[in-house]
Amino acid sequence: MTKVSELYDRDFVLWTERQAAALRRAKDSDLPLDWENLAEEIESLGKSDRRALRSQIRRILHHLFKLEASPAAEPRSGWRATIRDARSEIGDVLRDSPSLRREIDGVIAEEAASAAKSAGEDLGQYGEAPDTLRARFQKGGFTAEQVLGDWFPDPPG
Repeated sequence: MTKVSELYDRDFVLWTERQAAALRRAKDSDLPLDWENLAEEIESLGKSDRRALRSQIRRILHHLFKLEASPAAEPRSGWRATIRDARSEIGDVLRDSPSLRREIDGVIAEEAASAAKSAGEDLGQYGEAPDTLRARFQKGGFTAEQVLGDWFPDPPG
């Protein structure tokens, strides 16, 4: 079994989950600690990494939908830069908490509708029809490889 201190450096989210569980199991000891609140606080540390992952995935999806649907030449470079930045942020989160990798497909599926809606609203403000966007969403959105890799959609038309 992995030493607890090694797990902290290797996978922060997994460390927080195990520490919270250990605190809950140890709450019947004679130590005068606020066991449940300690466990909840430790869990919340891991939740912040989950929120960061979810937020960056939503951000990437939002801009991928716009890139795929918009025929405009600009602000394509800005959307691509935003995606690259968000992918970098996700890389940082996954380096600290690699166990979150198992949640990526689920997060993408959960965030796709919200991201597509936001992208459609953005494009609608400039008179662009979100038909391509709807077609992509109905085909299942984007894969984890497309979201996290170096992939960018080709401009429509």
